[in-house]
Amino acid sequence: MSYKTPGVYVEEISTLPASVAGVETAIPAFIGHTEKAEQDGNPDALHFEPTRITSLLDYREIFGGPEKEEFTFTIKDELEDSELISREFGVKLDSHTFSKFKLFYSLQFYFSNGGGPCYIVSVGDYDDTLAAGNADTGEGLLGGIKALEKADEPTLIVFPDAVSLGNKDDFGNVVKEALAQCNKLKNRFTIIDRYDNDGSVSLADFREVLGMSYMSYGAVYHPFLKTTLNYQVDKENSTIEHEIVGSGNTGDLNDEKFQDLEDDHPSIYRSLEAELKNIRIELPPSGGIAGIYARVDRNRGVWKAPANVSVNSVITPKIKITDDEQDGLNVDPTTGKSINAIRAFTGKGTLVWGARTLAGNDNEWRYIPVRRLFIYVEESVKKATEFVVFEPNTASTWVRVRAMIENFLTGLWRDGALAGATTEDAFFVSVGLGETMSAQDILEGRMIIEIGMAAVRPAEFIILRFMHKIQES
Repeated sequence: MSYKTPGVYVEEISTLPASVAGVETAIPAFIGHTEKAEQDGNPDALHFEPTRITSLLDYREIFGGPEKEEFTFTIKDELEDSELISREFGVKLDSHTFSKFKLFYSLQFYFSNGGGPCYIVSVGDYDDTLAAGNADTGEGLLGGIKALEKADEPTLIVFPDAVSLGNKDDFGNVVKEALAQCNKLKNRFTIIDRYDNDGSVSLADFREVLGMSYMSYGAVYHPFLKTTLNYQVDKENSTIEHEIVGSGNTGDLNDEKFQDLEDDHPSIYRSLEAELKNIRIELPPSGGIAGIYARVDRNRGVWKAPANVSVNSVITPKIKITDDEQDGLNVDPTTGKSINAIRAFTGKGTLVWGARTLAGNDNEWRYIPVRRLFIYVEESVKKATEFVVFEPNTASTWVRVRAMIENFLTGLWRDGALAGATTEDAFFVSVGLGETMSAQDILEGRMIIEIGMAAVRPAEFIILRFMHKIQES
């Protein structure tokens, strides 16, 4: 400063280096069909617009509820001398299968497993046909993934509706588009459900449609889970079958609508509602897994493997997996595409029992926490070092950059994210002339930073060896 007037001046001198603020690590984006996408009274305003929500209440206000299911309720009466001596209630889902639109229930599953803020990308309502669509024209699930590219905050991509696609190649195209976006932006990761189209797609076929590109940016989970969540019933179209046992006759309530019983026969209505609560929803695991990522990141950190943790709101996996069966899921020598199992253990409940990316044969990116830790560090450092764009490419700038990154990585090392007895063993940061840059790089305006980290890898296999030490003379 130039002082021209006599007086006392105060100058605040910054002595601490700039700091790196860690970015959020578990902000999933759910892509799929919703009841509506309302804004300012327009029910379609937010289609293909990534929208941030913080609770299921937010979702209901903007995107509505689930697609309601039609049920057939049964009442069987046994009479003796025209007197009712017993009555049985039952309920069955109508001949059509469970709704192909699974986004709402997956979101419920997400929040029940510890999920927080997330994004919703609505690609249409329940009257629209579920399709992979086209990324270039902005249609279907592929269009939703393309629309997500403009949102910077999401770090996970989830598309539970994709398991209802009728063609395995369409499912593969959706996965490939998501993985390609993760590789392009390098700030997000894809959670993938095992697609089997009601058992018609084998493991080999499933692995084949995923391709071989950008495998480290995605992880697959298997099998579907029987949850504690209940269906939403379409009361207007659900009907009653009322039978008089042994007579072949129908009762007075036959062909009545379920909603009519609420006022006319409230006790029967409540009994049928109780039966309905025993019918549980089977869901793909991706929504719950996204919630587990958020829970583990919050409690331990992004470097902790999201495995050996319980899955909430689950009764049991749809398929029981043995150790021998998991061998073929965990390690595939031909393609390397690992599939993480969700298993039920006696006395422990349902646990996530795997933490591998699709790059199962890759020594560097085999594990989910390693890939996500590097995404976290890369994105945090990228945002924190944006200030150097208009700074001189000189030693003073290099010192500031090195100090801020080393302070950030030292904090991660102390938290247990990096392996090593000392910081020198755990990481290094290089920047400067003769280290990462040549004189030509400086002349052309390039400042190159190199960061190396020794990430802690999951102790997936623990081998104990015992030796009996004999007496020495």
